Amino acid sequence: MKVKIEIDCTPEEARAFFGMPDLSAAHDAMAKGMEARIADAVGAIDAETLLKTWLPGGLKGFEAMQKAFWEGFGDPGSAPKGRGGGGAG
Repeated sequence: MKVKIEIDCTPEEARAFFGMPDLSAAHDAMAKGMEARIADAVGAIDAETLLKTWLPGGLKGFEAMQKAFWEGFGDPGSAPKGRGGGGAG
């Protein structure tokens, strides 16, 4: 025997039916508080401080990072031995 029950209702209706509390007011208050904190945090961001954090060595640190990046994409013929390649054998 197979029984199938289909209920068409909104989440709010389902919560009310099962006697669960309505937390929409608490959710709205929490969301407003988070929005205020995010707005304060974004307003306090200073571009110069942010760059100093990301690149502690200043321009020298950026140049070193760029050099390491380009060395990683160096000449494909200069790959260390034992990597890739294969061969007959």
